[in-house]
Amino acid sequence: MVKYIQALSLMIACSLLISFGHVEAYNHPVDKRSKFRSQEKTFNILTYGAKGDGTFLNTRAIQSAIDDAHQQNGGKVLIPTGNFLTGSIILKSGVELHLQENAVLLGSTNFFDYQGLDRWLALILADHQRDIAISGKGTIDGQGQELALNIDSLIHIGKVEDPRYNHRRRRPNEAKRPQIIEFVRCKNIRVSGVTILDAACWVQTYHLCENLRIDSITVRSNAYWNNDGIDIEDCKNVQITNCDIDSADDGICLKSETKGASCDSVFIANCRVRSSASAIKFGTSSHGGFRNVKIQNISVYDTYRSAIALESVDGGTLENIEVSDVEAKNTGNAIFIRLGHRNVDGEVGIARNIKIKNVKVEVPFEQPDLYYPIRGPALPFFHNPIPSSVTGIPGHKVENVVLENIEIVYPGRANKGYAYMPLSRLSDVPEAEKEYPEFSMFQELPSWGLYVRHVDGIELKNIRLRTKEADFRPAFVFDDVTNLRLEGADLPLSRKAQVILNDVSTALIKLENEKILRTLGNCTKISVSK
Repeated sequence: MVKYIQALSLMIACSLLISFGHVEAYNHPVDKRSKFRSQEKTFNILTYGAKGDGTFLNTRAIQSAIDDAHQQNGGKVLIPTGNFLTGSIILKSGVELHLQENAVLLGSTNFFDYQGLDRWLALILADHQRDIAISGKGTIDGQGQELALNIDSLIHIGKVEDPRYNHRRRRPNEAKRPQIIEFVRCKNIRVSGVTILDAACWVQTYHLCENLRIDSITVRSNAYWNNDGIDIEDCKNVQITNCDIDSADDGICLKSETKGASCDSVFIANCRVRSSASAIKFGTSSHGGFRNVKIQNISVYDTYRSAIALESVDGGTLENIEVSDVEAKNTGNAIFIRLGHRNVDGEVGIARNIKIKNVKVEVPFEQPDLYYPIRGPALPFFHNPIPSSVTGIPGHKVENVVLENIEIVYPGRANKGYAYMPLSRLSDVPEAEKEYPEFSMFQELPSWGLYVRHVDGIELKNIRLRTKEADFRPAFVFDDVTNLRLEGADLPLSRKAQVILNDVSTALIKLENEKILRTLGNCTKISVSK
C-alpha cells in the first residue's frame, strides 16, 4: 500500500510539473548519464602519448583514450590546449569527447588516415552507440580544402579509385571526401559549444538517430563543395538551438534517405544561417518524409537560394510543419514549397498542414552570395527575379497551407526582354515533375511575389509585398487552386491587376481595391469583398 501511495504521489508531482512548464511535454532529447556526472572519469589524451604540435598523428592515442573510457563504463576524453592532428576516430557508448578552450582537433590531409563504418568516411564516427557527446569551447578543423585537393590528385594518378568522379565539375564524388562527423543509428547524442571548420564534404550527418541535441555550435565551412552545415537524416526527437552556421551548401538540412523512416519531432530555434544554397531545407532526399517539425527565430543572410525550402519529391510525407519568426536579408528566394515526383517509378508523396508566419525577407537583384569563397552555380538562362512559390503537380495537390504576417521586399527591375510569360499562356509554365527541386526550376514565372499552383487549401493573412523598382508582372498568380482565402494583402498601388486567378474554385478574397483582381479560365464560387 505504501509503495502504491508513493507511486501515485510521483505521478501527481510529474503532472503538476508538466502543467506548470517545468518539464517539457515535448519529447526532447535526454542525457541519460547526467545523474552520474559527479562520478565521471576524465581521460586526458596526453597520458596516452598525444602531442599537440600539429604534426604528430594522434589517431592511436585518442582512440585508446576513447576505448578506455568506454570500457570503464563511460567518461570524458579530454582534448587539452594544443593542435592535435588525427585521422578517423570512433566514438563509443558512454564517452564524451571534450575540447578545452584553445584545443584544436586537426583532421589529417592524408586520405589514407580515414575510414568509414557503415557508410561514408568521416573524422569522428559512431555507429549503434548511445550516450555520446562532443562538447567544449575548442575547435574541430577538417582542413577540407587541402584534403579534397589531395584526394583529387590521388584519383588522377590512379592511387584512389572513384568511378563516380564528377568530370564536369572536376571534383571527387562525395563518398570519397570525408565528413567531419557521421553518427549512424545512435541514441542520446549531445553536440555543444564547439566550433567546426572546413569539411571536405558535408560537415556533419546524423542518420537514423534518436534523441539528438545540437546546441550553441559554430560552423564555418566554405572550404570545398557540398559543405552542408548540419544534415539530419531520418532522425527522431531532435533539437538544434543557438547555432551559427556559415556553409558552402545548405545550412540546416533535413533529409529522408530511407523509405519507411522519417525525420520526426524536430525543433530548430534561435539559429543564424548563411548558405550558398538554402538556409533551412527539407530534402532533396525525401523518401520517408518529414513530420512534426517546429522552426522558430531564425536569422538568414547572404544566402543564394531559399530562406525556407520544404520539398517532398521522392514519395515521402511532409506534414505538420510550423515555421515562425524568420528574418532573411540578401537572400535569393523567400519561401519554396514543392511536391514533385522525382521517383518516377514510385508513388507520389504528400505535402500538407504547413504553417509559416512572421517572416521578413529582402531579395536582392544581384547574386546574394557574390563574396562567397564557394558560390552557388549560376543559372544557365536569363531570368527576372523569381517569386516565392507553393506548387504541387497535376492530380496531386499541396494541402492546407497557411502563410501569415509575411513581408517580402523584391528588387523589381523585371524586363520583358529577358523572358516573358503572358497570363494568357499560364500553361506554358513547365510542370517539371521529375526535376531536381529548386526555386528556379520553372525558369520564368508569371508573378513577382507569389506563385501558387496545384494547391487545395491555402490561407494568406496579412501579406505585405513590395518592389524597390517597377515590375511588369502581377504580385499573385493562383493557378488550379481550390479553397483559397486571401485577406489583408498589402500591395503596391497599381492600375493593373495584381491578383490573378486561373481555374480557381471556392475562394474568399478581401481586397482594399477590387480592381486589382482578374479572373481567367474556369473560376467558380469566388467571393470578393473589401
